[in-house]
Amino acid sequence: MSPPTDRMSPEERRAGASLAAIFALRMLGLFLILPVFSVYAKTLPGGDNLALVGFALGAYGLTQAIFQIPYGIASDYFGRKQVIVVGLVIFALGSFVAAWASDMTWVIIGRVLQGMGAISAAVTALAADLTREEHRTKVMAMIGSSIGLVFALSLVGAPVLYGWIGMAGLFIMTGVLALAAIVLLLKAVPPAPPPHGHEKLPLRRVIFDPDLLRLNLGIFVLHMVQMAMFVVLPHALVDHGGLEAASHWQVYLPAVLASFAIMVPAIIAAERKDKMRPIFIAAVGLLLVVQIGLFLLHASLWALALWLLLFFVAFNVLEATLPSLVSRTAPPAAKGAALGVYNTTQAMGLFIGGAAGGYIAQHFGDNAVFAACGGLILVWLVVATSMNFPQRRSAAAAAQTA
Repeated sequence: MSPPTDRMSPEERRAGASLAAIFALRMLGLFLILPVFSVYAKTLPGGDNLALVGFALGAYGLTQAIFQIPYGIASDYFGRKQVIVVGLVIFALGSFVAAWASDMTWVIIGRVLQGMGAISAAVTALAADLTREEHRTKVMAMIGSSIGLVFALSLVGAPVLYGWIGMAGLFIMTGVLALAAIVLLLKAVPPAPPPHGHEKLPLRRVIFDPDLLRLNLGIFVLHMVQMAMFVVLPHALVDHGGLEAASHWQVYLPAVLASFAIMVPAIIAAERKDKMRPIFIAAVGLLLVVQIGLFLLHASLWALALWLLLFFVAFNVLEATLPSLVSRTAPPAAKGAALGVYNTTQAMGLFIGGAAGGYIAQHFGDNAVFAACGGLILVWLVVATSMNFPQRRSAAAAAQTA
């Protein structure tokens, strides 16, 4: 039987489940919009301008990148829950502005406001505050899995909901879900530890810390590769897999769900058996194998489905372990700031990955995208082998500090 310190406490389970639900409520509305937005945009003045449509979609990520660090620092000084509430209110306001938009300009304003509700750093910092180191990756996995699950569900539900309530209804639903997340935060999430107040730590120490730099490189490459891949994979499923766009969820949803089942044993081994280093490096290596596989063989539906499954396995393991490692590596007084830098780097990866993937695919073809992604991952793999992985505290040490 495992010792008590090897089990999550009821408070840790409640913190993980409730924070994962808050992330899911916020992200569900965003994901529901993505599959149908380009169709809706054509009904608005300015919607025939593809540059405006693209900017409307990307504006959210751009302002997210700008505001993650300020929100993370504010959560260190003023408290996690206060900052999360402010962010969710601003996010809801942006959703309602977009719902009542009469043209693309107002949609962009709404999306900018949504991005200004940049709570990811504060939420992950709160998750780190409320869990012991030996269980932190599991909690991050719960949050990451909730995001992956609602993304897969949105691919199925978005066209149906759009037909029922339209885009204005989807934006209103997004705002209401954000307000519901505030209620969940205040009622279900355990009390947060007091803020560090005026305990100052120079931001440059957080930005240029060598170990944090390696982790931030990792999340940048991971999300850059994700966006670049999904520039070309949807039409690969059509051209090579013979699967119409409306049926792509039949590949995505099973791949995401199966990847969760494969990911769980890896996360347990990383934490309970102190195998973080080999599992982390193996996950980066698996990403490289996927890019090589896509480069060499993506001309059938079964091959594409296999590579997508393996991609989601590696992606979900890394999505869970990276923020956990950041929270363990960062100085306690700057945990929110460190996660703010981390989430900013993530948003930059999403933005640059989409733009670069589109450019490379247009000028050099799909295989060039996979080759470029493989080159980036190879660099990350070399860097990952030199990383310092925080050691899991022993049960005795945990008991002494409890």
